[in-house]
Amino acid sequence: MGDMNDKPESQSTSSRAGREALLYEALDGQTVRCELCGHACVIAGGKYGLCRVRENVAGVLMSRNYGRLVAVHVDPIEKKPLFHVLPGSRSLSVAAAGCNFQCEFCQNWPISQAPRDGEALGEAVSPEQIVTAAMAHDCRSISYTYTEPTVFFEMALDAARLAKAKGLFNCFVSNGFLTPLAIATIRPWLDAINVDLKAFRDATYRRVMKARLEPVLTALRSLTAAGVWVEVTTLVVPGMNDSEAELRDIAAFIANELGRHVPWHVSRFHGDYRMTATPTTPTRTMQRACELGIEAGLHYVYAGNAQGLCGENTHCPDCRRLLIGRAGFVVGENALVSGACPDCGRRIEGIWG
Repeated sequence: MGDMNDKPESQSTSSRAGREALLYEALDGQTVRCELCGHACVIAGGKYGLCRVRENVAGVLMSRNYGRLVAVHVDPIEKKPLFHVLPGSRSLSVAAAGCNFQCEFCQNWPISQAPRDGEALGEAVSPEQIVTAAMAHDCRSISYTYTEPTVFFEMALDAARLAKAKGLFNCFVSNGFLTPLAIATIRPWLDAINVDLKAFRDATYRRVMKARLEPVLTALRSLTAAGVWVEVTTLVVPGMNDSEAELRDIAAFIANELGRHVPWHVSRFHGDYRMTATPTTPTRTMQRACELGIEAGLHYVYAGNAQGLCGENTHCPDCRRLLIGRAGFVVGENALVSGACPDCGRRIEGIWG
C-alpha cells in the first residue's frame, strides 16, 4: 500500500471483469505459476492467487480486476508522496481492488482487501478513459495507487502506454513486491515509484504483511538500476519497526545500495484496520528517524503525517539553500532553476518537468 497520506476519496463497486494476465508460466496440467510478484503463486485450475484477483481458468491466468476501478481522484503529486517529481502538479490517482499484502495497519483496507473479503471489483473504466480524465483535469501524471498497482498491472501498463504517448508521466505507489520481470516489462512507461519499505526484518514482513522482505529489497535495487525515479516511505509503527537499530538499517540500505540522493519519507503512524489499539508514533521517534537518515548520509529526508516535526522542505545538500517550500501537500516556493540550485548550481536529483 501507499503512504498513510495516500488515501482515496472516492470508491465504488460493480461486477467483476477479466483479461488474460501477462506474466505467468504454464506448468503441468492446468496449473500455472504467476510471475508478477514475489509470492510466485502456483495456482491450480479454478483457484486464485494470494491477491485474490488472479484466477486460473482452465490453464489461463485471468486478471479479474482488469478495467475496473474502485477509486479515481485528482491529487497533488506530493500526496503520493513524491517530492522530487513535478512539484506542485496534479496527478490523477486510480486504483483497482486487491493487494498481494495483508498489512494489519492498512488504511485503505476496504478496497485493498475487498476481493479477499468477497466484495465486487469496481466500476468499468477503460485505460483510454483514464488518460482522457487525466488530461481533462490538467494532470501532468497518472498515479497507480491507493491499493497495490502490481495486482492491476495489465490495466496500469495499458494506461501508462497511452499516457506516455500523450506526454503524461506515470507513477506507481507500491509495496515493492514486483518481480524483476514485472519491472522490466513496465520500465519503458514508468517514470517514478514510491516504495513502502515497511520494515527491515523478514519476520515482521511475514507476521504483519504476510509477505517477505527480500523481494522488496531486490525490487528496489532493480528499479534503481533501471533508472526509474525512486522514493522510499517507511511508516514508523510503535513496537513494529521503530527501534533505532532497525531505522538505522533502513537508512543505511537506502544510502548504500540505492543512493544518497534517494528521498526517504518517514511517516507517522495512526491506528487503523486491525491495529487501532497501537498508539500514534511519538514525536521523539519521528525526530530520531529523521536524524538517523541524515546520519546515514541521505540528502533528502522528509516527515509525513507529522507537519512541522522533521521538515517537508527540500534544501540544497551542498549550500543548504531552501529550494522547495511545502506546507502539507501545498508547494509555496520552488526556487529551482532548470533542476539546479540557483545559488551554488548543484543539480538536484528528480523529475522537474
